[in-house]
Amino acid sequence: MAAFPWHARSRNYASESEMCKLESVPLDFGDYHPLKPITVTESKTKKMNRKGSTSSTSSSSSSSMMDPLSSVLDGTDPLSLFAAAADPVTTTATMDGTRRKRDKDDSSAVGSDFEPWSSKRGEILARYTTTEKLSINLYMGSEKGKATTTGSAVSEKVRTRLEELDDLEEGSQKELLNLTQQDYMNRIEELNQSLKDAWSSDQKVKALKIVIQCSKLLSDTTVIQFYPSKFVLITDILDTFGKLVYERILSMCADNRVSLPDNFSPESVNDTAKETCLNWFFKIASIRELIPRFYVEAAILKCNKFLSKTGISECLPRLTAMIRGIGDPLVAVYARAYLCRVGMEVAPQLKESLNKNFFDFLLTFKQIHGDTVQNQLVGQRVEMPLYLTLYSPAIDWILQCIAYHAPEVLLTEMMERCKKLGNNALLLNSVMSAFRAEFIAARSMDFIAMIKECDESGFPKHLLFRSLGLNLALADPPENDRLQILNEAWKVITKLKNPQDYINCAEVWVEYTCRHFTKREVNTVLADVIKHMTPDRAFEDAYPQLQSIIQKVITYIYDFSLLFSVEKFLPFLDMFQKESVRVEVCKCIMESFIKHQQESTKDPVILNALLHICKTMHDSVNALTLEDEKRMLAALINGFIKMVSFGRDFEQQLSFYVEARSMFCNLEPVLVQLIHSVNQLAMETRKVMKGNHSRKTAAFVRACVAFCFITIPSLSSIFTRLNLYLHSGQVALANQCLSQADAFFKAAVSLVPEVPKMISVDGKMRPSDAFLLEFLCNFFSTLLVVPDHPEQGVLFLVRGLLNVIQDYTWEDNSDDKVRIYTNVLHLLSAMTQEAYIYHVDKVDSNDALYGGDSKFLAEINKLCETVIAQILDHLKTLGKEETLKRQSQLALYFFNTIVAHGDLRNNKLNQLSVNLWNLAQKHGFADTKTMVKTLEYIKRQSQQPEMSHFADLALRLPLQSRT
Repeated sequence: MAAFPWHARSRNYASESEMCKLESVPLDFGDYHPLKPITVTESKTKKMNRKGSTSSTSSSSSSSMMDPLSSVLDGTDPLSLFAAAADPVTTTATMDGTRRKRDKDDSSAVGSDFEPWSSKRGEILARYTTTEKLSINLYMGSEKGKATTTGSAVSEKVRTRLEELDDLEEGSQKELLNLTQQDYMNRIEELNQSLKDAWSSDQKVKALKIVIQCSKLLSDTTVIQFYPSKFVLITDILDTFGKLVYERILSMCADNRVSLPDNFSPESVNDTAKETCLNWFFKIASIRELIPRFYVEAAILKCNKFLSKTGISECLPRLTAMIRGIGDPLVAVYARAYLCRVGMEVAPQLKESLNKNFFDFLLTFKQIHGDTVQNQLVGQRVEMPLYLTLYSPAIDWILQCIAYHAPEVLLTEMMERCKKLGNNALLLNSVMSAFRAEFIAARSMDFIAMIKECDESGFPKHLLFRSLGLNLALADPPENDRLQILNEAWKVITKLKNPQDYINCAEVWVEYTCRHFTKREVNTVLADVIKHMTPDRAFEDAYPQLQSIIQKVITYIYDFSLLFSVEKFLPFLDMFQKESVRVEVCKCIMESFIKHQQESTKDPVILNALLHICKTMHDSVNALTLEDEKRMLAALINGFIKMVSFGRDFEQQLSFYVEARSMFCNLEPVLVQLIHSVNQLAMETRKVMKGNHSRKTAAFVRACVAFCFITIPSLSSIFTRLNLYLHSGQVALANQCLSQADAFFKAAVSLVPEVPKMISVDGKMRPSDAFLLEFLCNFFSTLLVVPDHPEQGVLFLVRGLLNVIQDYTWEDNSDDKVRIYTNVLHLLSAMTQEAYIYHVDKVDSNDALYGGDSKFLAEINKLCETVIAQILDHLKTLGKEETLKRQSQLALYFFNTIVAHGDLRNNKLNQLSVNLWNLAQKHGFADTKTMVKTLEYIKRQSQQPEMSHFADLALRLPLQSRT
């Protein structure tokens, strides 16, 4: 193929820029403005017939603007039409059903500020465990339990069912012994499932038998330390039973598919539902044993709503009185807890009954220290302190129910009753846990006095101070009492010998100290913690609490100059000897620093401390560290680096970056950040000197450039290196470091052959061609302003880059090589102009160096001819049927380049463009719309005086249809 000489057209960039600007047209907005609020037209329907004929409407509007939606709908709202046309009875039933479903989902009638039982369930099961063997009685079932036939007489039916209930107590059960805790829990779950299966198969008596059998298990305290967990498991079954019975009766109340409203009255319940409800209560009343009778009736307490308005309020006092018959105080207190739980769900307004329930418990509280309980504890080898903790979940729950939205006077009454019982520590602890923190905080000194008088044998005082501290973390005590409160509490806490007891209390009171006192008190507390936790390496068993203390300290002291002036803060960090925990603590500190540090810092105390913390995080990285973890650590360290500024002391700033590079060499994102920071430092120096470097600043900038040049090769990501070479070269060029800039660009050119075919992007392997194309286009834009080296040939960097592109092995199905060559033509065309489109301040580009020298232009034209030959050769290779579409796209792409940058007054170039146009359309793969728009552009351009030759070109460019 004959060589095509390239003739770039002369460009007047200033006039082209003016032409491309949008034409400014004066616009009279009048009353209209696109940002003016829209006025909505309100339409009122006067009349609407059933068939949906046009109705007369009256519209009132504050504006003459028509609402497009109203005009389309002719004033009628389709949703209103549907609502009006719907059957009102069906609508009511649907609404009731929706409301009932919502109420079922909301398990409690109280507000969201009431902590539900479900949130305590998991904690109790996790805390109260046992390794001893357990036993359980399983119901074996009988054929009698199945539903009777329809023809049976009512009296016969009742007699049969009573016999079945008796049968349960006469031996229709099997005792399973030597069960582990997990086996026991599995058996209970089986019983729960059996209950649901029996109910769904209409074996209601069998279901009742299962519930009675489960309730009986609550009278068994042979493995006493497991009792709270047993209570949780069994009451789950009772709750299921109560829900099944209530929903069954409720479904019987539905009349013509219309359910009862939420606040239904007993008068609206039909006789069938009432009879069924009474039948359930009579069955339960026939249970002989007290504990199952109490629990099963409490489970269906809500069903009293079907019988009378006062049913629940009458039943609660009776059930409360029934509990007095339970002899074991532990069993009794959990029965009271269950009654409170059910009571709060069905009648939270009946607080008097709940209060009576608790006061009954207080009257019988002395039973705990009676001979019966003492003998039982001796037999099971359980100590009194452990035994008392078994009461906590029940008493806490009862008091939570009583204290919910209770007036402050009730707390005063509770405190008085606690004093009458000799300031029992167990009760006092529950009172502090149940009532609002504001109430407790206001009486802090009173509670401290009561705690002092408590008997420590059963319930340790430090737990009481911990509960008090938890309240004071949520609410502030009177200001005058704050120091005395801390002193009184810390006197007790610091005397604790057991490290675990000590740290559990200290953790809570650290927050109180940080909230209300200065760094001196915080330092004293931290010193005391170090003193207690260092002997025998006790801190190794208390990492969660120590982490919590650090979190609280940095939450309240987020001024890091103040934080690091706390003498014992860094020694406190030294207790974190386990690497994983130490790194988590360091991450926590760095997150706080990045969040709260508003201004950059050069404080040496902060810098030294945070460098040590960042070094700890960096040194934790090894071959097994996950990429996400590396990214997180690098982001935290980078956040710190960005916040360090020495102001105008640029040399000190560079020294800091050098030190940081040596400390964080294993985290690539940190090295990248350091390179960017040093480049920014060089540009700030240039800004200060206004581009006129002195000998000193020139040397400093060269030091910055050298930092980048020796750091970039240590990076593993090849595209990161390429982009940083380019970026750093641009910075060097801007600072008139021409030889250094050449070194960066040469390094980038020599690195291109090493680009692999596939690279990892977000964990997935992707072809690298697109990334390489993007980089090279950016590189070409920079090479325009890079002056030639006096000792090298003309355009030595461009020639070197073209050689590399030529030798690079491209994918067979890729046209990126041709696209790159086309972009090279853009670059070379720009280089032939008398004045380049942009320059670097105080750097003479080739337009100034060569001054349009003919030899220089001849060299450029030779390069252009070579590039055009390469492009045409590639287009030839795409002549096969499967590559014709690619050929069409590339031909049009090259055509657009010639139109934009070539001088089409040259006949050969003009003919080449026509050939490319025809080639693009030859096989029907060209997009017609694109071709039409391209031709229109050429015709528009021909109207300009210097582009008149485009008119002849337009006549030679036919549009071919695909057919």
